[in-house]
Amino acid sequence: MINTENSELTENKEIPQNIEVENAPEENMPKIDSLGRAYATGKRKSSIARVWIKLGSGKIIVNGIECEKYFKRETHRIIISQPLEIVARKETYDITCSVVGGGHTGQAGAMVHGIAKALILFDSENRAVLKT
Repeated sequence: MINTENSELTENKEIPQNIEVENAPEENMPKIDSLGRAYATGKRKSSIARVWIKLGSGKIIVNGIECEKYFKRETHRIIISQPLEIVARKETYDITCSVVGGGHTGQAGAMVHGIAKALILFDSENRAVLKT
């Protein structure tokens, strides 16, 4: 049995009121590197896409090749452009992507995931639109 009379747990200690709390960094701050890019990773099945976005003219480069040459099917290109169309910024960002694993459909899905995450990191106001 524990003696509770002299226990520190039963003492009434006052909490000091003059403790300063550091200001937490705002979550709405963009996460952009020194080159003006936002980076995110997207995954789908066994495909992994590393995506960098920056302000530009709307070019999409996949594994060093233009998107139209890398993804031959129009459906894959439509899928990839969906997050940009949702935020109405299709001609605003240049996207560079490195994709490995899986087939083209899985790679396109991984790119969509990575692009959406990178858009949120670039501008947190995109989160509400992309979430729906």
